[in-house]
Amino acid sequence: MSRRRVDDNDEMRFASRASGCAVVLALISAVASAQEETPDKRLQDSALAFRQIMAAPDRAIPRYLLARAQCIVIVPGMKKGAFLVGGQYGRGFASCRIPGSWSGPAPVRLAGGSFGLQMGADSVDIILLVMNKRGMERLLSEKFSIGADVTGAAGPVGREAKADTDVQLKAEILSWSRARGLFAGVSLNGTVVEADHAEARKLYGRAWSSREILQGGIGLPDVAKGLSDELARDVYQK
Repeated sequence: MSRRRVDDNDEMRFASRASGCAVVLALISAVASAQEETPDKRLQDSALAFRQIMAAPDRAIPRYLLARAQCIVIVPGMKKGAFLVGGQYGRGFASCRIPGSWSGPAPVRLAGGSFGLQMGADSVDIILLVMNKRGMERLLSEKFSIGADVTGAAGPVGREAKADTDVQLKAEILSWSRARGLFAGVSLNGTVVEADHAEARKLYGRAWSSREILQGGIGLPDVAKGLSDELARDVYQK
């Protein structure tokens, strides 16, 4: 078989897999929309997920990483489904440091896919820490891909854990997931993070941009106080 024929076959297989991934993501998105929660409920779930994760004495995000982080993204109940082609979709909130406090929550969507012989479905809580200004600028830009636009790595687990690898030290985003009570670092390369303007309109009464919210230009909604308090309690706790 000629090299050209092989290349053509590879391209066709890749296109077929990509098409399958897009279909799975569309189905997951449709299911998530059908089971849609209000921003108020999702904020409560975000605060609860963060509180429970940080309450684990030896399985939490290291506090020194929280202290260094520029921003945090929390996605409670991210949907994961797979049948030959995997996919994931979820909604949550980002918050960034502002002088003396944290910004109001900026609604975000996460979506991504992975190839492989995967079966079953799951729902996981996702936490991302944005570790430097370049990562924060990507978060402010409304849409970016982990692994393509910013470097990502699985975050270390445990209050005394050390990010002692080059990847973790240089990564712009560290990520963790929790499913069935198990909390661990996870690589989310290929996942797209984008602003959720529809949710911002519900929460703030206007579709503010992520930049406007995360830079502290928009007042904190009363329903977001619980999440803001949880972040302040753990991030600044000595």
